[in-house]
Amino acid sequence: MRETIITTVDRAAMALGAGLILLGVVGLGIVEILAGPPYGAAPTTNDAGEVIATPMVDANLRVLLVVTGLAVLLLWQVYRMAAVPGGTDTAQRVEMTAD
Repeated sequence: MRETIITTVDRAAMALGAGLILLGVVGLGIVEILAGPPYGAAPTTNDAGEVIATPMVDANLRVLLVVTGLAVLLLWQVYRMAAVPGGTDTAQRVEMTAD
């Protein structure tokens, strides 16, 4: 029963973290490409300094999604380090007779 719960939490955390990262990088990147130029994070200006084009998706939103995904994965790893019992001895021991 406990193994099933840990596996479910592991899969949910990995899916959430990876999903947020992929949405921020790949998903919104594809949206930017389909929307057309400008591809940079800053608005495009003319010589007079007037804004003539802005990105479709704000760069701060993309960064927020990626950082949130990384934070979820970090917290999941800290949880795993604390939840998994440590100190189990895996050394192989053999009894030998004394001469």
